[in-house]
Amino acid sequence: MSTPLISATNLIAGYLPGVNILNGCNLHATEGELVGIIGPNGAGKSTLLKSLFGLVKVSEGSIYLNGKEITNKRADELVQLGIGFVPQSNNVFPSLSIEGNLQIGAFQASDKYEERAAYVMELFPTLAKRRKQKAGSLSGGERQMVAMARALMMNPSVLLLDEPSAGLSPALQDEVFLLVRKINATGVTVIIVEQNARRCLQIVDRGYVLDQGTNAYEGTGKSLAIDPKVIELYLGTLGKK
Repeated sequence: MSTPLISATNLIAGYLPGVNILNGCNLHATEGELVGIIGPNGAGKSTLLKSLFGLVKVSEGSIYLNGKEITNKRADELVQLGIGFVPQSNNVFPSLSIEGNLQIGAFQASDKYEERAAYVMELFPTLAKRRKQKAGSLSGGERQMVAMARALMMNPSVLLLDEPSAGLSPALQDEVFLLVRKINATGVTVIIVEQNARRCLQIVDRGYVLDQGTNAYEGTGKSLAIDPKVIELYLGTLGKK
């Protein structure tokens, strides 16, 4: 196995002291990998991502990036170290233009704004045509595009995506999954939490199934998608969402 670019070992974390959502989670992703996290509601999927991004305090366990411990570092520090995060909701500034959102994304490296803006506009040509339009007037799929583009403005090596297809029509969900593949193809390691489990397993290199805050299953996307136990326990309901 290649050396992990990012890894989390035996994470115990939660939002309130003594109330743990994660109960010994493990995860790793190598450079250029696309890794999916699925599981039932309340399994700890989003909490795991937020722990990686310093938004939920880790009480036990450790997180490493490029071999250096980053456990409980602040989100702004993690952005500088190369981690981008796109939350599930409220992930754009609706009163600002697309361009304004990108400028905020690059606020820690404003001297690189033009270079990075040109890069993301090429990656998302739809945004380039409408860069002066307010983000609040965009469709759900377009807002996800803006949120991803903004997270890419700091040139992250790891991109964390929390339920990027949530609330979108099936057609727009497919568009978002294609965008995720497109971003990953540029060399960015992507870790995606998804409720659309079947579709997620179709695009990822590897996947994790979480249940009650711990790892239930792990494997390639293809192997998990055909695993009888995973199908019986998780894909039967998750796959319909």
